[in-house]
Amino acid sequence: MAYVMRNTGRKGLEILGYGSFRHLHATAFAAAKTAPMSRFEPDQSIDYDKLKHKVQIVKNKLGRPLTLSEKVLYGHLDDPKNQDIKRGESYLKLRPDRVAMQDATAQMAMLQFISSGLPKVAVPSTIHCDHLIEAQLGGDKDLNRAKEINKEVYDFLATASAKFGVGFWKPGSGIIHQIVLENYGYPGVLLIGTDSHTPNGGGLGGLCIGVGGADAVDVMANIPWELKCPKVIGVKLTGQLSGWTSAKDVILKLAGILTVKGGTGAIVEYFGPGVDSISCTGMGTICNMGAEIGATTSIFPYNHRMQDYLKATNREAIASLANEYKDLLSSDANAQYDQLIEINLSELEPHVNGPFTPDLATPISKLGQVAKEKGWPLDVKVGLIGSCTNSSYEDMGRSASIAKQALDHGVKAKAAFTITPGSEQIRATIERDSYATVLRQIGGVVLANACGPCIGQWDRRDVKKGVKNTIVSSYNRNFTGRNDANPATHAFVTSPELVTALAIAGDLSFNPLTDSLTGQNGEKFKLQCPTAEELPKAGFDPGEDTYQAPPTDSSSVNVVVAPDSKRLQLLTPFDKWDGKDLEDLIILIKAKGKCTTDHISAAGQWLKYRGHLDNISNNLLIGAVNIENNEMNKVTNQLTGDSGAVPDTARYYKANKQGWVVIGDENYGEGSSREHAALEPRHLGGRAIIVKSFARIHETNLKKQGLLPLTFSNPADYDKIQPSDRISLVGLKDLAAGKPVECHIKHKDGSVDKIQLKHTMNAGQIEWFRAGSALNRMAEIAKQK
Repeated sequence: MAYVMRNTGRKGLEILGYGSFRHLHATAFAAAKTAPMSRFEPDQSIDYDKLKHKVQIVKNKLGRPLTLSEKVLYGHLDDPKNQDIKRGESYLKLRPDRVAMQDATAQMAMLQFISSGLPKVAVPSTIHCDHLIEAQLGGDKDLNRAKEINKEVYDFLATASAKFGVGFWKPGSGIIHQIVLENYGYPGVLLIGTDSHTPNGGGLGGLCIGVGGADAVDVMANIPWELKCPKVIGVKLTGQLSGWTSAKDVILKLAGILTVKGGTGAIVEYFGPGVDSISCTGMGTICNMGAEIGATTSIFPYNHRMQDYLKATNREAIASLANEYKDLLSSDANAQYDQLIEINLSELEPHVNGPFTPDLATPISKLGQVAKEKGWPLDVKVGLIGSCTNSSYEDMGRSASIAKQALDHGVKAKAAFTITPGSEQIRATIERDSYATVLRQIGGVVLANACGPCIGQWDRRDVKKGVKNTIVSSYNRNFTGRNDANPATHAFVTSPELVTALAIAGDLSFNPLTDSLTGQNGEKFKLQCPTAEELPKAGFDPGEDTYQAPPTDSSSVNVVVAPDSKRLQLLTPFDKWDGKDLEDLIILIKAKGKCTTDHISAAGQWLKYRGHLDNISNNLLIGAVNIENNEMNKVTNQLTGDSGAVPDTARYYKANKQGWVVIGDENYGEGSSREHAALEPRHLGGRAIIVKSFARIHETNLKKQGLLPLTFSNPADYDKIQPSDRISLVGLKDLAAGKPVECHIKHKDGSVDKIQLKHTMNAGQIEWFRAGSALNRMAEIAKQK
């Protein structure tokens, strides 16, 4: 890969042009004991023997069979001989193989890495520009607009990548998880990514785990990565997928069984005879949406479907190597799971989940009835297919097969219809094979290769905010207002083929398995089951070159952040703990009900400030419902008595040196991995977040930023706290792993309730709190050396 840069002084480096890089074919070698991790890093090799050696150490130590997820996880332990291993209890110190970051989270991750003072990343790392492209007019127009609007951010990421040895995927490349599956995922890999849907890579038999940017910095800085030893939920698949039922329905069904927090603290491991009936990308779909049940990650055992996908994506050397280590890449006989669920694929019915939460599962046969009973709008306004969850060649082919049937009867979509290719490779291939043409012919618009409406990057204009309406997508997440910032939009998630059928019918109560459509000639017809090739017979078309490799010598590369930038801001260290108890803390807000990272740090229009901590902090908790008044973004300033916006009130407390806390409900911080939901409260003076329970990634992010993530020992104590109370956290000098924190609740009448709060911090994480953040602690250790 060749590229030309020049130093432009204050603005740092300007990228003038990109040279040529085409897809290289990996060389297959039957007796190989190693293979390149990717064609972009030929000097980095997969070492299954090392993995196997560590796994054997652990097996001898535990004296029991291991699940697949345990093999991959424990095979990456920093010190397997001395590591304490107890599911759900121990903190594991791990050495991941690589790091992946999307552009919205990479900004803060790279700003933190710059703060570390290190010259290069220690493990293969990549940045993917997929979050900042707004869907408005369609592919090229939206992409060009994004390049212009986000030039400062893209230049920063490109130069930071070049400076610190990170591979850079330019805007238009595609969605991070699809790019990882096509290029970087492989059986047995341990990959961390700064996005909650990183588990998509489990479709290739790897453990791919979503984290916050601070965790990525640890790994890039060659510090062992810490993870609480997950439990393992086994999902046995029997029977065979067929007809309208798709891989998406497996996870939609499972979400209904486990709910949005049922997988918290656990890896979901699929096995059984039904696995072989699912394509590699279908397995990726299932693993991707495992994030919606709170799972640490999900994984499938290596099989011939993965082998076929590796070969189709020019990684035959990896397939050949994995074939020699199949025992390592599957669970042992009689491996034990903490929970076991069985799903018969032959009996599985297509599902549609929602609205407002991804675990409200309804079989298609009951959807119309339930929708009418619940008063959900039946008129489908928009159907959206694609996203990191469902944008494979197979997904597009199955959708096109439905669209073609409608066209044959002179029928087009009644709803607006959008198509989001997952990568440039997928876009180019579906254009070549006419899938895109067919989808356009029923009224579809092909969007840029990016996240788009899935994460709120959607300039929707057909419905005004506040108007009740229904959209159906093949996405993964459907929280209130997530896609279009309209809290009245009823968003449903299902398979791409069902989205296509519902968009054609324009009716949420339409069941394509039983109902008929009316053709242009007035005759009734039924849609037949969708069909498609799993992989393109003519191979993938790579499309345009979109990759920038880091230079061998980056000494001349400058990364500069303008001091007056509104998009980027260099970080300053957070204050250290002063060694005293946290007394008389004000309650900024007592949040009622679901409070996801979308509620804590909204996406959409706010994505442009992901590299500027102070500016993005103006969205702090603006989506949370205040229990005091059942309103969003309206709280009482306890110092003045005035009502105001949450961020403004927090800033007032900070200016007056008044610490504050947030009180929350169950599964607080569910959803995206965005660490801004932890950075913002810390930046604006927050000291602790006290809730009934946390989502895993968010709890870790809070710890990393020096906040105290605390849970009620008795969940009913949530009801004792009034928004006007003052909170004191006492005995912090004796803060220790496993020891509760004493909390005094001082009410307005002067009375005091004393309760116990739990935490999951270990000794090292407590040092983060004392130092003010994990980054501060890293700097302290560096000085001591």
